[in-house]
Amino acid sequence: MLGVNGSSFFWRQNLVNTHYKIGGSAGIFGELMIPGIGFGIDVGLRYQLNGAKVNFGERPVWSGAPDYMGNEDVWFHTLQIPLNLRFKYTRLDGVERIVAPFVFAGPVFTFNLATNKIPVIEHPGGTVAIQLGAGAELIEHLQISGGYYFGVSYQVRTIKLENFSARPQGWFINAAWLF
Repeated sequence: MLGVNGSSFFWRQNLVNTHYKIGGSAGIFGELMIPGIGFGIDVGLRYQLNGAKVNFGERPVWSGAPDYMGNEDVWFHTLQIPLNLRFKYTRLDGVERIVAPFVFAGPVFTFNLATNKIPVIEHPGGTVAIQLGAGAELIEHLQISGGYYFGVSYQVRTIKLENFSARPQGWFINAAWLF
């Protein structure tokens, strides 16, 4: 599986402006479908690079001494385990061998492997997000999918301000070859 994503942070309070950054992903996944009814599950293991541009320099709490923070790129190298419920529409009188549409939804368990060092933030070892998406399976092997994910736990927290944290959010487009 190869993919591209656009990611940002959703802060608890609107104290800094945040802009999307483009990242990528690569990994493996498998699906198990129940024959005849189109329902199943998929599980994967993927590396993802995601992050955001955070404008810390807009506020005096970070732009003054001793921090001197400006517009910072915050990057995360993560290992993700998505677990989705999936419905693939397979009753198309033979057309499903050429194209079979599907939808999926489920949690994504993310483990932070590394990040660039921004002295005013800290991050936990991992986070949990929910993803929703749709796609199509072409010629019974190539799957193209896209969707949106939103964090349910925080990925970034500032050190100076208490209770000022952010959850990840973003979109993704993936392509996978099924063997």
